[in-house]
This record gives sequence, C-alpha cells and structure tokens, in this order.
Amino acid sequence: MSQIIPESELILNKDGSIYHLHLHPDQIGDIIFSVGDPDRVAHVSQYFDSIDFKGHKREFVTHTGRIGDQRISAMSTGMGTDNIEIFMTEIDALVNVDLVNRKVKSNHRSLKIIRLGTSGALDPDIPVGSLLASETAVGLDTLMQFYPAFEENQEWGKVIQEGLSLGFLPYQSTASNLLLEKIPSQFHRGITLTAPGFYAPQGREIRLAPRISGFFEKLALLQIDGKRLSNFEMETAGYYAMAKLLGHDVLSLNAIIANRPLKKFDSEPEKTIDRMIRSAFESFG
Repeated sequence: MSQIIPESELILNKDGSIYHLHLHPDQIGDIIFSVGDPDRVAHVSQYFDSIDFKGHKREFVTHTGRIGDQRISAMSTGMGTDNIEIFMTEIDALVNVDLVNRKVKSNHRSLKIIRLGTSGALDPDIPVGSLLASETAVGLDTLMQFYPAFEENQEWGKVIQEGLSLGFLPYQSTASNLLLEKIPSQFHRGITLTAPGFYAPQGREIRLAPRISGFFEKLALLQIDGKRLSNFEMETAGYYAMAKLLGHDVLSLNAIIANRPLKKFDSEPEKTIDRMIRSAFESFG
C-alpha cells in the first residue's frame, strides 16, 4: 500500500482543491493547452464548442469544456520553470493521487499537455511570424538539480556548458513523440534553449550588462551534427523534464515573434499566436 502523504507536503485548500491551482480532479480534461499569460486562456477557450468550468487563483487560470466529445482544458501557468514545477506537480496529483485519502493511486493516468508559447528565434534562418515545435529543450535553470536523474542524452547540455563556460551542467529533455508526430508540416522543428530570466539570461542589456560577453556569438558557434539552437523561451525544458519523470506527454509549440540575431520583432504578434492556437486545435483538439 502507498504511504499517506502528509498535509504539509500535499497542501489542499479548505474546499479540498489542490493548493496553487485551486482545482478538483473533475475540473480538468485529458488534453490541456497551457499558456503563460493568464489573459491568453480566453483566447484559447474561444475555440471550444462549450465551456462548463472557469476558475482562477494567482496566475493560474483554468477554462474547461469540450470539443465534440473530447473534454479539454486551457490553463495558464505564469512564466518560468519554477511555475512549471508547481503546475506539473499539481496537475499530476489531480489525476494520480487520491486527494481524500492522500495516497498515490495504483493506476497511473497520463495527460496530454500542449504548451502554446511565444519565443524568440536564435537562428537567423527562422523568420519572425513562423511556428516552431520544440523537439529538444535545454534548461539553463537549476530545477533538475533537485529531482532524480532521467535517462536522456545530455550532449547539448555539455556543449552549452563548455561554450558559455558555465559553472553548472544544463539539463536536456525531449518532446513526446506521440504528440510531435501529429504536428503539421508548416511548423519548424528545433532545439529550444530555456532561460531562467528574460533579460541577461537571454543576452539582453538594459542597464545591467550580461555577465557572459559575446552571448549570441558563442551560442551561434554551437552545433551537433550540423544542428544549431533554434529559439529562446522560459518554460519548455522544465515541462519536458517533469513530464518524463511523471509520465505525461508534453509538446511545446512556439509562435516566433522575434528574431534576436536579426533584431526583428513581429509587427502583428497576435495574428501569429492565433495561427499557432488554431493549428494546435486542428492537430490535437
């Protein structure tokens, strides 16, 4: 028998909902479209046939409804892999832990989670306004220093550690093949770099200069078997690593609204984001 999980570890609200997400198990679907921005949840759920639940707490907004016979959710996570750790852990607990008895269920349930995010291209050949699916993601954050190791090739982590002279080894993880094979041909496929911040960790300078000089030049030199890093964002590696450990299928889709080497920004980013959302629904909804 599984052990009882203490109240201090699995925290529930007074109504029995999971602590941060403020959700009960029956309030999420088997397919979840996740976004960073809480305001973007309604942009996703407008394409549902019906909505039967809306809830929010902090930056976590949830709309659940149906497309045809399929129960589906749109949820926001906020930014960063720290939020993704909370999101993935609590979503998993909703389906794989008996919250009343505080015990792990004997039958594992796997969710399908599709991240719909914005991103900046690192590769000058990936144009602004394009769509990209992250085949592989490499985390520049330290989230996976606190979790068990998982069996995945870490060659990109090692190349980036050496190329940027980092004092830690970035972690590498991959998308769900089950979901990746369903994306349409108009999506680029790429190797995504997940940064722990928006400014210096992505080579931006406002008043504080990044500690790593020649950031883009160093990243541009990095290749494995002719492949280069494709884009920057702030969540994908955390999603992929947590999904591997918890047994869920996750795919990160990216609306490329900036090209960093070319210093270009999308003049109509909302149209690019909407095209990504509609493409995701055609593939997975």
